[in-house]
Amino acid sequence: MKYFRKLIGDRIYLSPMQAEDAETYVKWLSDPCVTDGLGSSSRVLSVDAEKEWIKSNASTQQFAIVRKVDDQLIGNCGLHQIDQMRQCAEAGLFIGDEENRGKGFGAEVLKLLLAHAFDTLNLNNVMLRVFAFNERAIRCYENVGFHEMGRRRQSYFVRGKFHDEVFMDILRDDFNAGRTS
Repeated sequence: MKYFRKLIGDRIYLSPMQAEDAETYVKWLSDPCVTDGLGSSSRVLSVDAEKEWIKSNASTQQFAIVRKVDDQLIGNCGLHQIDQMRQCAEAGLFIGDEENRGKGFGAEVLKLLLAHAFDTLNLNNVMLRVFAFNERAIRCYENVGFHEMGRRRQSYFVRGKFHDEVFMDILRDDFNAGRTS
C-alpha cells in the first residue's frame, strides 16, 4: 500500500506524504486554478525540488489527502507555524483536480486536521489565510467553524487585479461546540 491511514475520516484519510507523488504535486502546483488560490502563481517548481520539499517535511504535520474508496491522492494539507508555547498554528490545504472540489472533501480534511490539532497537539487556536475571491473556500471554512478575524487589503495581485487576504481562525472551544451539535 502506497499510503498510510494516519488520520481517518468518512470519505478521506490523511497519510504521510510520499516522494513518488512529486510529479502529481508539480502538475497541480503549475495549474493557475490551484496556485491562484494558494497565492503562488508566480512560483516555478520542478519535480526534483518538490521531492526535496516532501522529504524535508516528512516529519512535520504535512499530509497527503487520499480518497478512501480508491486510495487516490486528491490533495495536500497540513499544520505549520506551530507554536506550542502559545498553543497556536496555521492550517492550509488544497484539492488538486477540479473533479474533487465542491464535494465536501475540504471540510472533512479541516475537521480531521482540527481534531488532530486540538486533541493530539494540544493547540487552542488555528488560523488560516484565504483570498477574498475564493468564495467557495470561505464558505467551507465558515461551515467548519472558522471566523474572519481580519483582512490585509489589496495585498495579492493576480490576473490584473488586487485582492484582499482574509485571515480566519477557530478556537478549540468553538470546534468542540460544533462537534456536539
